[in-house]
Amino acid sequence: MGAMSIWHWVIVVVVVLLLFGGRGKLSGLMGDAAKGIRAFRDGLKGDEDKGAVEPPAAGALPRTEPEKDELKR
Repeated sequence: MGAMSIWHWVIVVVVVLLLFGGRGKLSGLMGDAAKGIRAFRDGLKGDEDKGAVEPPAAGALPRTEPEKDELKR
């Protein structure tokens, strides 16, 4: 029971290669998780840029065309 035969080692090597191999499922999942985290961070950075624009004052009415023209001058 203490010694492992050659078949035990073969099974262990096959499992390790399937999990951690170049095209293994686990390595693909970790790559997808990294892409998701990167997209999440980029999404958060985009929200900061939108927050820099001043929101309209509470209770302010929309400007009329003549008022917009005055502000442009």
